[in-house]
Amino acid sequence: MTNCFAIVGPTGIGKTSLSISLAKKIDGQIIGLDSRQIYKNIPIGTAQPSLDQLQEIKHYLVGVKELNESTSAGDFIDLVDRKIEKILSDNNVPIICGGTGLYLKALIEGIFLGSKTDSNIRSILEKKYDEGFSNQLFDELSIIDPEYSKKVHPNNRRRLIRAIEIYKITGKNMTENFKSDNKKSDFSNKIKTVYLKMSRSSLEDRIQNRTLSMIDNGMIDEVRYIVKNQLNIEHIDYIGFSEISSFLKGKITKDEVAEKIHIRTRQYAKRQMKWFDNQKFDHVFDMDIFSVNDVVDKLVEIK
Repeated sequence: MTNCFAIVGPTGIGKTSLSISLAKKIDGQIIGLDSRQIYKNIPIGTAQPSLDQLQEIKHYLVGVKELNESTSAGDFIDLVDRKIEKILSDNNVPIICGGTGLYLKALIEGIFLGSKTDSNIRSILEKKYDEGFSNQLFDELSIIDPEYSKKVHPNNRRRLIRAIEIYKITGKNMTENFKSDNKKSDFSNKIKTVYLKMSRSSLEDRIQNRTLSMIDNGMIDEVRYIVKNQLNIEHIDYIGFSEISSFLKGKITKDEVAEKIHIRTRQYAKRQMKWFDNQKFDHVFDMDIFSVNDVVDKLVEIK
């Protein structure tokens, strides 16, 4: 079987453009690897490929889920495998592209079979956390999973809630689940991982320019639509939603919105880079040194 590529890296580094360039050279089709871009109605705030890019090359798992739907890493493995099978049946090359490291890790290394979600349980835990009981939730985690609690800070809302949610769903804590039989992609040994990296200063410039472009191209209207229709997107971690919501209420200016979104996106990219830098990849390219064409040519040789 032809190898699949998984192209990953921090937000704003140019993964989409590079993947499209590669797809044109190797008859590829692209599968999104992003926990936010998978949703409908928020293409601008989640930096989904543009309509022109979507027409250039066939994309999967981009803008396909309703905003009220949740997706676990286990669900994502099934979705990706089905798309890989479809692409291969069309005699094309699968190119997985995105910035969600957990999803990549699940595909390659696997994730425990109990990785499911329960919106009711999660809502109860989120409400409790937001009402100021984060320390109480952390104490609960420390009792049910002393080992995993050492890896979670009480202020890490998502990981803390997820750990307790998993326990309530499966009856096993995270440590026990990780030791159980796990599930990974049927194509895990055929996925060649490609990490795009860049200096922080170069990436920050790209993020700032992209933030301004997103705001100019309709991000405010996108948030206005979400607010008007009272859509719940808490599970999506839409960077800019709270800032633009404040702007719509007249609490901050448009310039302040841009600055706050830039800062949050920059912080998010920093966390991504820190995580990716601690992982192993088949190929790593420093985009301060290599051009897009250089990387594409090297990947074409690998294929």
